[in-house]
Amino acid sequence: MSRLMCAILGLALSGGAFAQNAAPAAAAPVPVPAAVPADKQALVQRVLDKMALDAVGLQMLQAPVADLMRQSELLVKTRVAPDKQEAAMKDIAAEAGKFMEQEAPPLRASTHAIVQARVAPLLAQKFSVEELKQLAAILESPVLAKFEGLVPEMKKTVGENVAKTNQAAIQPKMNELQNRVGLRLRAAVGQ
Repeated sequence: MSRLMCAILGLALSGGAFAQNAAPAAAAPVPVPAAVPADKQALVQRVLDKMALDAVGLQMLQAPVADLMRQSELLVKTRVAPDKQEAAMKDIAAEAGKFMEQEAPPLRASTHAIVQARVAPLLAQKFSVEELKQLAAILESPVLAKFEGLVPEMKKTVGENVAKTNQAAIQPKMNELQNRVGLRLRAAVGQ
């Protein structure tokens, strides 16, 4: 719920930047693709299915909504009476949820149409049938799936070891930074 709350505030503070940025892309002319043989189109679709490009639009929508929620939560914690904070955040979260429910389906459809109109012809143009077969095989490979499944664990291992190795040197400096920032914030608000 906290993530969603943060997203709503970001969206409100972005002032519609998502919509402003999305409009020019939608207005760009769509090239007329040459006829693509069915076997090549099927390979292109196999590649696209593994790339999850249809999720890009939704991720673009979720990011500002998550930022909005984080900012809302901070604002509510600092500016709303404690006994009203939970209700305010529930109300904001409900608005964010309603927004996502309304906007996600058309955005998914739009993203899918863009992928089919822009990316599919690009893949068909830039790759031969043989290359698409190889690319599809790579993307569908159990070895790749196994590797991708291991990536979070590898990142966690690196992160934990970087923290262990560098914590003693960085933590005192981080504390000093927090103190300096705190002094500047107090000075900025006149305390």
